Amino acid sequence: MTNAENLRNELMSAIAAAGSTDALEAVRLQALGKKGSITQLMKTLGGMDPDARREAGQAINTLKSDVAGAIDARKADLEGGELDIRLMAEKIDVTLPERPQDDGRVHPISQVIDEMTAIFCEMGFSVAEGPEYKKDLLYLPPPKHPP
Repeated sequence: MTNAENLRNELMSAIAAAGSTDALEAVRLQALGKKGSITQLMKTLGGMDPDARREAGQAINTLKSDVAGAIDARKADLEGGELDIRLMAEKIDVTLPERPQDDGRVHPISQVIDEMTAIFCEMGFSVAEGPEYKKDLLYLPPPKHPP
């Protein structure tokens, strides 16, 4: 099966020569794609007799798994290198002061409740809290002073 061995050597050298993930993807498509060289070898199995098909099928499957493993390993190496390059290019200065943020505002409904409470307190009501209502306005008459 010298054809499979030659193909293995060509593909392994192409995988090792790939300098980027895009080039590696092109090699993967050339080898394992729909019209790839390994796929074309798989299509030739249909015309063989059963004993030759078994031997050739095992050799082609071994070739396919070896090439796929080599592509995955090379892809991991390339992605690690690309990440290192990107991390060196992108630096964050953590000594910069933080961006100013607004402290927020009182919600309009809460503001109206506070204003109404103040108005009623000026009129003689007082605020009481109980188990059923969080805040409740009660009218408490002013204390009577002895004459």
